Amino acid sequence: MNVRELTPAVIAVLVRRGADFAAAEDAVQDALLEAVRTWPDGPPRDPKGWLVAVAWRRFLDAVRADTSRRRREDLVEAEPPPVPGSAVDDTLQLYFLCAHPSLSPASAVALTLRAVGGLTTRQIARAYLVPEATMAQRISRAKRTVADARFDRPGDLGTVLRVLYLVFNEGYSGDVDLSAEAIRLTRELAARTDDEEVAGLLALMLLHHARRAARTGPGSELIPLAEQDRGRWDTRMIAEGVGLLQAALARDRQGEFQVQAAIAALHADAPTVEETDWVQIVEWYDELDSPVARLNRAVAVGEADGPRAGLAALADLDPALPRYPAVAAYLHERDGDLARAARLYAEAARTAPTIPERNHLLRQAARLNAGDHPASG
Repeated sequence: MNVRELTPAVIAVLVRRGADFAAAEDAVQDALLEAVRTWPDGPPRDPKGWLVAVAWRRFLDAVRADTSRRRREDLVEAEPPPVPGSAVDDTLQLYFLCAHPSLSPASAVALTLRAVGGLTTRQIARAYLVPEATMAQRISRAKRTVADARFDRPGDLGTVLRVLYLVFNEGYSGDVDLSAEAIRLTRELAARTDDEEVAGLLALMLLHHARRAARTGPGSELIPLAEQDRGRWDTRMIAEGVGLLQAALARDRQGEFQVQAAIAALHADAPTVEETDWVQIVEWYDELDSPVARLNRAVAVGEADGPRAGLAALADLDPALPRYPAVAAYLHERDGDLARAARLYAEAARTAPTIPERNHLLRQAARLNAGDHPASG
């Protein structure tokens, strides 16, 4: 068993015994370090029980050493009896706690990776390409924020899902594959809930992740969807995602992640880009009501009804939207206005969120300026 998978359940036990979240998380991290040091010689028969016992001792030691908490020693001195309730419920509550509404999205993501994912502060810092001290401060502030939160209060599942989707969208950087980590965590959440939107999010992640190997070239250059080698897509992962989506949609309680997964499934189902069912994709986008969704809908309209229709849909949106210039450039190129498209590609490159995306947009601008016209959206 991966010891990190036990982290949320062990933290939850300590919190239910009376430890505040920050102290419980610190104690469990100490126990994990002890496990890494001693388990190679032979893991215990009950890994979770071992971690609970060691973490609880670490917590008691910390309480005794902290004079400001002397008044709590009578409460925690004796080993408490087991608390009724399942580990499944405890772990689910930990998800909710890490997605506390008072936390910023960045802090909620970091706390989820630390407490639920069991990653070290160093691993999280490397994944986000920030100094370890910066990430440690972010996590410490997040733990202080939720320290007094009630553990038995029902959480907002929608917030948990948005946090997991943020983790997924970070992709791969440093020595932690955050997309794979998000899929792992969402699988755990799906095993603990009976909710169609959790299944929808997992389906969406799998359908996007299935195309990962085809998204970049040998020099790490970005390869747009239309040019990807679909033979490199993971068909087994696509099949799993489609199966999850179909089961979720059959319950007739549609949500945003199911809709996004349906759009991803239509892309995955097309043998070639020319065979993509753009009309149905537009219909699915009509079910979403966010600025980013409307921006993506303009692209789909441009494919289904022609670039003029796509530009008309784009005209109703705020030009300050991220990637607006890139979408406008693509549609203007499709419409034959190459000079304007080249200028827009260059403009989009200046605000691109990643280096591969910036380089791709610069190549599009250079291609048009050199008189090479085939569109690459």
